[in-house]
Amino acid sequence: MADLKSFAEQLVNLTVKEVNELAQILKDEYGIEPAAAAVAVAAVGGGDAPAAAVEQTSFDVILKDAGGAKLGVVKLVKDLTGLGLKEAKDLVDGAPKEVKTGVDKAEAEALKKQLEEAGATVEIK
Repeated sequence: MADLKSFAEQLVNLTVKEVNELAQILKDEYGIEPAAAAVAVAAVGGGDAPAAAVEQTSFDVILKDAGGAKLGVVKLVKDLTGLGLKEAKDLVDGAPKEVKTGVDKAEAEALKKQLEEAGATVEIK
């Protein structure tokens, strides 16, 4: 099993040039068509594949503006982040600022919804 993990790691880290070389070797020595090999390697990870082919899994929730109900947004930021009241106020005053980073899509959407309901303008990156 360790050998397969190592092999998968090597495939994922291939550059586009290396993928093309691998496709040529598979065609010449094993009779496997390059298009099929490229698709198989791209499905595994493909190294320099376009970013659009890789789904983003980590998101940052950015407070763009506190809006009219600044006090409510400060309280909500305090509750959502676990910051103290002063730190939450400083974060809101310093907008645009990251409220949370590296969260999954569902959590990012939930945070955005809560902050927008409190009157803030929020962006997810």
